[in-house]
Amino acid sequence: MMVASYFPFNRLCSLSGWALCRPVSGHVSVQRGYRGDSPTDSGKDVLEIPLPPWQERPDEPLETKRARLLYESRKRGMLENCILLSLFAKENLSRMSERQLNLYDRLINEPSNDWDIYYWATEAKPTPAVFENDVMAMLREFAKNKNREQRLRQPDLEYLFESPR
Repeated sequence: MMVASYFPFNRLCSLSGWALCRPVSGHVSVQRGYRGDSPTDSGKDVLEIPLPPWQERPDEPLETKRARLLYESRKRGMLENCILLSLFAKENLSRMSERQLNLYDRLINEPSNDWDIYYWATEAKPTPAVFENDVMAMLREFAKNKNREQRLRQPDLEYLFESPR
């Protein structure tokens, strides 16, 4: 495929600092994205915002805790955990004891990296001892998806208004 002659790709790619174009076997290819001029990332430009430490909420009413955990299970910041944790919460939060709710609260809110939770649940990495408990075992079992359910999106919220099973 030839590049259309009416668009000045050669001029565009020759602009200083423009690292999005490169020749590919005589043609110009436009990359989608920009990594910077450095081939290796030093990490010096990364800004880490410290998160406040997780605190247990012993005086929180159980129904409020369940509602908060349901919300926090759905709003994770990474799609994999949004789907995994929201479906897990739908299936399990209503029947968890207060102790289990506290363990789940700690599990989803204490780690600063959501990928850690995902890797522990899928057994890609070992779970630290502090999170190794019956709720983590339930989450790992749920992540195995033994019933081969399609888990492509979060559950609709209509189930909140259904009578409990």
